[in-house]
Amino acid sequence: MADEKKLTTRADDFSAWYNEVVLRAELADYSPVRGCMVIRPNGYGIWERMQRTLDDMFKATGHKNAYFPLFIPESFLHREAEHVEGFAPETAVVTHGGGKKLEEPLIVRPTSETIIYSMFAKWVQSYRDLPLLINQWANVVRWEMRTRLFLRTLEFLWQEGHTAHADEAGAMRETMLALGLYHDVASELAAMPTVPGEKTPGERFAGAVRTFTIEGMMREFRPRVRHPVRRRERRA
Repeated sequence: MADEKKLTTRADDFSAWYNEVVLRAELADYSPVRGCMVIRPNGYGIWERMQRTLDDMFKATGHKNAYFPLFIPESFLHREAEHVEGFAPETAVVTHGGGKKLEEPLIVRPTSETIIYSMFAKWVQSYRDLPLLINQWANVVRWEMRTRLFLRTLEFLWQEGHTAHADEAGAMRETMLALGLYHDVASELAAMPTVPGEKTPGERFAGAVRTFTIEGMMREFRPRVRHPVRRRERRA
């Protein structure tokens, strides 16, 4: 429309430019629930294409899709002290259901390690059951204080792969395989150059022995500060 407000430039305010592009392109919109977002058809179409590509890659390497519950018994997280410590500030907890107080609170899935590996313990009876290669497409909830469309919201869509192996070498090969797939999708499909690497001990996933990552560069979400020019007059 001719009377539509001119788009803020990236040079003037990168944060405002980003939000305006997402809204005007109808990729997403703000939800009535603070911190959440509604993914509109244009944005969801991008997700579907990325999901389809990754899903094909996973299946080609022997992984199978499964689905695990959104609700996780609170006791499951407490079994792993480091795990619960890492996610405690971000968890949403259900204490009532059906009009009654629950005997045990339920955690709304921030990630699925505890419940998935409780099932793996039932399914793996010997080395003949290995490797076990499971993938899940799901949503998770993490109670973030500062949110931004697509980049950080309370609820978001994601994929999590969980595998079990006969030895550490097998687990490491699988980790490097997955890291390569993520890097290829980011750089080749999404046109986002990334650098694969390993996180420092202070950045590791809660309870992990080692954590690997792909890292990309992004502008800061802060408006540019314009400093006034002070003119000095020199008098004879």
